[in-house]
Amino acid sequence: MKNFMLLHYGFEKPTAEDMAAWKSWFELIGDIQVERGGFRGGKEITDSGVEDLPFGSNSITGYTIITANDLEEAVVIAQKCPIVDSTCVYEIHKG
Repeated sequence: MKNFMLLHYGFEKPTAEDMAAWKSWFELIGDIQVERGGFRGGKEITDSGVEDLPFGSNSITGYTIITANDLEEAVVIAQKCPIVDSTCVYEIHKG
């Protein structure tokens, strides 16, 4: 099994139905979930300096690390999660 990071984009104030959907999804992936978390505030560092990152529909607002056999399986799992705007899936390579 390999580890995959799901990056969740977008934010809307969650309704009770939204929270129930996320709870159900986290229960569904319970055995394959490695870690999860959310983000609040951030900074972007570039050659031009440091800027505050906005918190909105284009923001990475959370992540979930899961185990799966391959990228295709991880995508199928990610497709079942509640989506605010989008979710990106990456295989994690440990160097």
